[in-house]
Parts: sequence; structure tokens; C-alpha cells
Amino acid sequence: MTERLDSIVIVGGGTAGWMAAAGLARSLRNGHTRIKLIESDAIGIVGVGEATIPSIRSYLSMLKIDENDFVRNTQGTFKLGIEFVDWFKPGHRYLHPFGRIGAEIDPMLPFHQHFLKYKTLKPDADIKDFSLTSVAARAGKFTSDPNRQLPPNHWTYAYHFDASLVAKYLRQYAEAQGIERIEGKVTRVNQHENGFIKSVSLESGEDISGDFFIDCTGFRSLLLGNTLGIDYHDWSHYLPCNRAVAVPSEKIEAPIPYTRSTARPAGWQWRIPLQHRTGNGYVYAGDYLSDDEASATLLANLDGKALDDPRLIRFTTGRRDVVWEKNCVALGLSAGFLEPLESTAIHLIQVGVAWLLALLPDKNFNQTEIDEYNRIVTGIYEQTRDFLILHYKATERDDSDFWRRCRDMEIPETLATRMELFRNGGRCLIGGDELFALTSWLAVLMGQGVMPEGMNELVNSRSDDELVRMLDEIKGRISQTANTLPTHAEHIASNCAAT
Repeated sequence: MTERLDSIVIVGGGTAGWMAAAGLARSLRNGHTRIKLIESDAIGIVGVGEATIPSIRSYLSMLKIDENDFVRNTQGTFKLGIEFVDWFKPGHRYLHPFGRIGAEIDPMLPFHQHFLKYKTLKPDADIKDFSLTSVAARAGKFTSDPNRQLPPNHWTYAYHFDASLVAKYLRQYAEAQGIERIEGKVTRVNQHENGFIKSVSLESGEDISGDFFIDCTGFRSLLLGNTLGIDYHDWSHYLPCNRAVAVPSEKIEAPIPYTRSTARPAGWQWRIPLQHRTGNGYVYAGDYLSDDEASATLLANLDGKALDDPRLIRFTTGRRDVVWEKNCVALGLSAGFLEPLESTAIHLIQVGVAWLLALLPDKNFNQTEIDEYNRIVTGIYEQTRDFLILHYKATERDDSDFWRRCRDMEIPETLATRMELFRNGGRCLIGGDELFALTSWLAVLMGQGVMPEGMNELVNSRSDDELVRMLDEIKGRISQTANTLPTHAEHIASNCAAT
């Protein structure tokens, strides 16, 4: 017999806490399980991540949140991909677009194999011209109008937004669904004799008990790490950046529909356009650059006037050995941290929430369910880690100790095998459960200079003239479609301008 949970306690607010609260509130409308969230106004949120990937749209859809209302209230803009500047080598840039590349020519052969032969016939050919989102992004175009009937697998997008406003928006949503917010700072975590968490004590002296606890306390990992003793698996060898300075700046132009990441001597700088300002930050390795030098570099490379002093954030990339132990699951920074290079932080929270809903325990806390949750979530962390490492490893930069270290470092066997398969014959095999699809791997592999030395022989089943004609037609249709779209600024002004 199952015993339903009577109470769930979320410790910590911010994006992770309120995403969990909103998801649980929407799904557990049974009137039986009470959900409480404890947060303190005295504890700030990290709030660096202001960019997302397309999966965020499924989360909003689950909550029945109107996209335009969400974007309007979070000062948001739209995102068709990420531009990488100077990563492969100084002076070089490429776009990692969302959505599919090319079109199906042969059901047994992915499009990029045909492109590889096309490029031997047209050496100046660029894979970006075969992505609708890439072409639209470079032209500053965007729409979410369903009447345009753009192919959904070709046209997909995400958002930029003010992270503090997102937490506020989701708090209002969750509280309207019956979530109880408790103001207070946790001073002690109390356990049962079997090690399960019994309650948390607040600075006020109040004890908040629960059947199940969700740790959203950030890097402190107050419950999972500090109390339950789950160790942190350090990935600094692969991802050596361990600090960031962040600062908002004045908006000086219409927002572009993509994030920009620019390589610097000891890391990289982000630029995220919002409706009311621009978000900026320098992610760097403290072993190669001082905090003062990082702040100075960031401030010297802003498009507009800084609106605040740079804020320093220290971190260690990695994850907890498990993210669910006993009656506690960690979400967000409490579970792990992968630097914001591909805007995965919010997605990892979303994944944690989604699988928690799928494997929601009862009071018996079946270990098989806990093990399955840990297997799935930690696997996603590792797949995402490999994709991020690729950006650092595949480079010709030789202008600093940092980039030479990245270029020469040993990498996980899983990534080394994938890179070798692609070099040998353009093979890029993606599992069905992976976060980043074929488009993403192709964009970054080719963008970072990993080009195949051969191709699948099946591409020779068509004549050179026929292949060129077909790909020229595909490229032309993509260009024509992008030209018909409104500008990003026009779309925002017509649908979701913040007031």
C-alpha cells in the first residue's frame, strides 16, 4: 500500500525553488499534499543565467503560462541561438542555432553528409546558410506567430529574461496555486534516527517539518551536501573556469535575437540583450586572471554604460555524487553547476523537476525510484559536460596559457570517441535522451574547426550537378522564408513589450 506524501518542503527560493514550486503546484492539485517554500529576503540569488534553451517552452506550456505574458513581465527577448566569437581562433565567429539544419534528402543519410560533398564542390559553402534560425538570427528577424506555419522542427527558440523577475513571476504563479511561502533563514537541519530529514529550524525558532525536502539552497547545498554528506564531484580539470563577474549595462540598440559569447584570454564574456538593459559577464579561470583584471576587462568591453559595479561569483563546476538521497532531492546549484556557456542551468532545473514529477515518491521512498532518478539526472549532467568541454578542447587558439591548457587537456573518452567518429567520416551519433541534438553538435564541431576527413559513400548516389541543384534550392528557400519575417524588435513591440 502506498502512503501519499502529506507535505513537501522546498528550502530556498530563487529560480530553482520557484520553478519546483510552480511545477509541483500545477501537478499536485489533489488537495492532499501541502507544499511550503522557505526563503529569506536577506539571502540573495545568484541570478547570473538570463538565457535559456528551447526546452523552457515545454515547461511554460505545462504550467499553461501565456508566452507573451511571461516575456512581457520578465523584460524578455527571444533567442534563436548563440554566436561564438574568437573561440576557434581570433577573428573567427560562428552561430550555434536552434532547430534543424537542412532538409531530408535521403531518409537513410543525414543532411550534413550531403553538405560535406556539396562543400567539396563549393568550397565557400557554409553550414549556417542551411539553418532557418541561423539565417533569421543574423538578419535580426523573429516571429512566434502560429499563423506563419513555420516548420516546428526547423523553427524553435528560447528566451532571454531578467532572472530576478522570473523568480518573482513564478512565485506569484505558485502562490496563486496554493503554495505557502515562509519567510526565514534556516539555522539547523534536524534528522530522524535513520538519517532522513525530519525538519528544518528557522532563525525565528520555528521548526518546519515535512515528509519530503527539496534542496534549493544554492552552492551551500545545506541539506543534500552539508547534512546528508553527499560529496561533490569536481570537474575543474575539464572545465577550468571557476569565477565570473557580472554587470548590467545600458541598452543602446534594438535587442538581437541571440546570445553572444566572446572568447577572452582566460575565459569568455557573455552578452544577453533584454528589453530594458543588456546582461554581461566574464567567466574566467582564477588561476590565470585576477578578479580585478577580470572586472577591468569586462567593463572595457561593454556596449553601453555599466549600471552597477561588477558582482563576483565563485564556483566549481561539477555535480553531487547523487542528487537524491533518502527523503531529499537537490535542484539547481545545490545539485551541481555547469558554467553558463550553453545556457543549460535552467534546463537542468527543469529536468530535475520533470523527472521528480515522473518518479514522485510516497512515504516509503522506494530505493529503485531514487536510483533511477539519480541515473537519469546524473547522465544528463555528464552529457552536457561533454558538450561544453568540446568548445574549449577544439580550438586553434595559442595566445594564452589558459587556451593552451584547454587545447592540450585530456578529455572524457565519451567525447574523444565522438570527435574521432566525426573526423573520420562525419558520423555524429546522438542518443534519443540527449539534451543537445544533431544540429547542436554539428554547429559546434564545425564551428570549432573539427571537419571530417571523409564522408559516407552513399552521398555519391546522386550526380554532382543534381546535388548542387538540390542544396542550392534548399538554401534559397530558407533565405526567402527568413526575409518574410518581421524584425525581432517589431515582434516584441507588437506582442510582448514590457510596460
